[in-house]
Amino acid sequence: MAALTLHPVRTAEPADEDQLAELDRSTWSMLHAVLPRPTPPYDPFFGEWHPPEDFLVVDAETEGGAARIAGYLRLVPPTPLASNAHVRQIRGLAVATWARGAGVGRTLVRAAFAEARRQGANRITLRVLGHNDPARALYASEGFAVEGVLPGEFFLNGRYVDDVCMGRSLGPA
Repeated sequence: MAALTLHPVRTAEPADEDQLAELDRSTWSMLHAVLPRPTPPYDPFFGEWHPPEDFLVVDAETEGGAARIAGYLRLVPPTPLASNAHVRQIRGLAVATWARGAGVGRTLVRAAFAEARRQGANRITLRVLGHNDPARALYASEGFAVEGVLPGEFFLNGRYVDDVCMGRSLGPA
């Protein structure tokens, strides 16, 4: 893999839609997806429930190359309830195949901590499929702990897969 230069994490913009949609489709895998593989005609990437401001993106450039989106993370309140406003939830993380192993996922997770704190959160949660060992290892290495398991919650590719709930404190908001 060529060396990558990562740019600072930023909030997605409407102009990122095509790149993000392609990244999302190209990284689809039964390792993390509970919905079927997307097929044409594709739904828009951004929408009422998925606005650009919910997405953190990191651009990268290879030697001599132009910058392009290497990964994204979607960070949202888990519910619209005031009693839950101190929590943010990661609801999607994707890293381009060409950018894997360069720290893109870790960079996005750490940026999510900072953004969640900026939004006033003191806790962050996520759900990950039980068989997604690489993602679970990343989250554990960044301080997430398993807080619950929904055994056999999904039936994927002929087998039952656990839904693992993970979370961590961000300290005082």
